Amino acid sequence: MIDFSNPSLTREVVAIAVALGIGLLIGLERERRKGEGPGRSPAGLRTFTAASLAGAISVMIGGKGLLAVVTAGIMVLTAIAYLRSRSDDPGLTSETALILTVLLGGLATQRAVLAAGVAVILAILLAARAALHDFVRSVLSDREVKDGLIFAAATLVVLPLLPDQPMGPYGALNPRAIWIIVILVMAIGAAGHVSIRLLGARGGLAISGFASGFVSSTATIGAMGTRARKAPELLGAATAGATLSTVATIVQLLAVLAATSLSTLQSLLVPLLCAGAAAAIYGAIFTIKGMRETGAAEVQLGHAFSLASALLLALTLSGVLLLSAALREAFGEIGLVVSAAVAGLADTHSPAVAAATLAASGKINPADAAAPVLAALSTNTLSKIVVGWVSGGRSFALRLIPGLIIVIAAAWTGSFLIS
Repeated sequence: MIDFSNPSLTREVVAIAVALGIGLLIGLERERRKGEGPGRSPAGLRTFTAASLAGAISVMIGGKGLLAVVTAGIMVLTAIAYLRSRSDDPGLTSETALILTVLLGGLATQRAVLAAGVAVILAILLAARAALHDFVRSVLSDREVKDGLIFAAATLVVLPLLPDQPMGPYGALNPRAIWIIVILVMAIGAAGHVSIRLLGARGGLAISGFASGFVSSTATIGAMGTRARKAPELLGAATAGATLSTVATIVQLLAVLAATSLSTLQSLLVPLLCAGAAAAIYGAIFTIKGMRETGAAEVQLGHAFSLASALLLALTLSGVLLLSAALREAFGEIGLVVSAAVAGLADTHSPAVAAATLAASGKINPADAAAPVLAALSTNTLSKIVVGWVSGGRSFALRLIPGLIIVIAAAWTGSFLIS
């Protein structure tokens, strides 16, 4: 009879049970893929279960050294079986899974929960073979694959190499913090791209405008204006897309402030929520009108995000940080507001992050960062008005401009309410 009062024996029994479960789980999935006849796979339910138990028992008897020997032996047997196989499938999935199963069995003696979790993930990957292959080959485009690699490199390669400390004149530049903003912009742009892929053309210009707004709301308004000028029947839908791009600006602004300074975000939360709500309501009204005008809109898909825009944002942000620090040094808080207003003509996020960065470093009070951000948002609205009028003409501008004015008025009203 097993004495479960012995902690060491209990751990061993649990390890054997987990190793058995790992082998059965992965083996069941592989047995379904094994096939029949001379070309069948050499490893199935029994082989995987035995391999997992071999990994666990080898650790119990001889430790990691014996586990290495057993794993090497399984690798040799797997190589022989692969070379002798008559299967036309050149893949090494089952062979690799078998070796990993041995290691998971050994891991179960040390960290049972982790081993079981990895086994479940492996079984899911094996079972999702057809769906994953179809997704990679049929759903993803070459552009999207390249964008994914760029994003992975920016996140996993570049970011860890950047120093996380103030640098440059006035100590205004933190390379790691700036690059995090770049990554965030790319991620939000990719999220918008995915939303278009999921909703398809039925989402129309409203979804396209909202998603494109994460890259550049001003550029989106210009594109929507051009579309409205060429196709007057899409005037309402184009207005909806242009207005909802401003919602994307607010969402992105909330995100970058959260990543830079939570205290600054707290002081601006009410004004930005008021602005976002106003833009969303105004955009929803024209979305409904646009859906009545046309049941579907053709959406042109490009890259998942704009790397050039993200890098330009990093350069702009660096310049605004330096300018803001210099003006504040020379003229105090009024210099920060002026620099933010000037920079806002081109982009809202750079002066906002600059002000939030100064607040995070303790150079200004978080409440004092609200005025520069709202000033940048106001001057950026002026740029959008000009672009909308030039690109879309009088009819488009008369529909868009009231919405933009309402949005900025809502932001300032929210600021006055909490002051």
